[in-house]
Amino acid sequence: MTDTAWIDAALASARPQAVGALLRYFRNLDAAEEAYQNACLRALKTWPQNGPPRDAASWLIMVGRNAGIDEVRRHRKQEALPEDEAISDLDDAEEKIAERLDGSHYRDDILRLLFICCHPDLPATQQIALALRIVSGLSVKQIARAFLVSEAAMEQRITRAKARVAEAKVPFETPGAAERSERLASVAAMIYLIFNEGYSASGDTAEIRSPLCEEAIRLSRLLLRLFQSEPEIMGLAALLLLQHARAASRFDSDGAVILLEDQDRSLWNKALIAEGLALIDKAMRHRRSGPYQVQAAISALHARAGKPGETDWTQIELLYGALEVMQPSPVVTLNRSVAVSKVRGAQAALDMIEPLASRLSNYFHYFGVRGAFLMQLGRNEEAHTAFDRAIALANTSAEAAHIRMHLDRLMRDSQVPVKAAKATQ
Repeated sequence: MTDTAWIDAALASARPQAVGALLRYFRNLDAAEEAYQNACLRALKTWPQNGPPRDAASWLIMVGRNAGIDEVRRHRKQEALPEDEAISDLDDAEEKIAERLDGSHYRDDILRLLFICCHPDLPATQQIALALRIVSGLSVKQIARAFLVSEAAMEQRITRAKARVAEAKVPFETPGAAERSERLASVAAMIYLIFNEGYSASGDTAEIRSPLCEEAIRLSRLLLRLFQSEPEIMGLAALLLLQHARAASRFDSDGAVILLEDQDRSLWNKALIAEGLALIDKAMRHRRSGPYQVQAAISALHARAGKPGETDWTQIELLYGALEVMQPSPVVTLNRSVAVSKVRGAQAALDMIEPLASRLSNYFHYFGVRGAFLMQLGRNEEAHTAFDRAIALANTSAEAAHIRMHLDRLMRDSQVPVKAAKATQ
């Protein structure tokens, strides 16, 4: 680590705790964020000379709070600060603040921050943008680049999100047990959405959006520290780790998609896999299964297979069946059909997805999977039609290129009998 890299790492690690505590004090997202930024600037000036403080988060809270108060006084804002005793008993002593961080306030502050970012009044896109800005500390430019939109458009999105939070008059008190349980699912879903934004990137944008996957994993680990005995949070973290472990093998040098069974498994990240497997094994011992755990268990079966032929497709089909019960969805059934094709053949799989045609009429993957099943059954003309439809619905150039590969194969296969016939004449 370079001379200053440790400062960046310390600031990133302390951000959720510090911003959460400052939010509790100032009860305003902009004020809390500005106070934290001022504290970071002070840290960049003093830490290289004086060395790291005993507790980075408590130092940032103390300095940020004082800077925020000075800023309020400087601008003579009409609305007076709430009395300290009504909102916080933070002391100017770093040691006292550190003691509070070691207790329940550490957990409550971060939860409050996460709960605000995933407030139900916010659309999913604004939830993600706000979380990446406030909790993760990504710059507007970084977020805009990841979402492939202009910096101005992302700035507006974040500004609108903050305005909605203000209009909703979100309470800043410590969330009760009932609210925690209810909103925890929303927080987990928001983290999963952040991951999917990165994971769904095509080959030409995968490197740009990969940091979203990494940030989602960091947030899932943070959430797991707050809920160490919650099996669904273990399942969420395990799922993200196991999925991201395959990142290096998902696209070839030209950015084309590489299917799971064709991936070079030596490129899979063994450390992430080991962490993910340990988490899902621990989660399943609680015997309180949920959707994230089931999906993680499916990913674990793929990760444990040394080669494609060793994959336990029977167990994967059973797990998808359980997921269908928990979260009935045509997409889940479509995924299950792939396992069915491995266990009972392409015809059984095709019969399973035929009833989904109307609900998935505009879904790229439906026609890609259907075309693959038809091709396995030798119904090449129908497969060609399905693949043409898939290309028309492709979201990325990588998806379209992958389907064209199947079409090229169909063309080659259809020419073989003709050449053979000519050779015998």
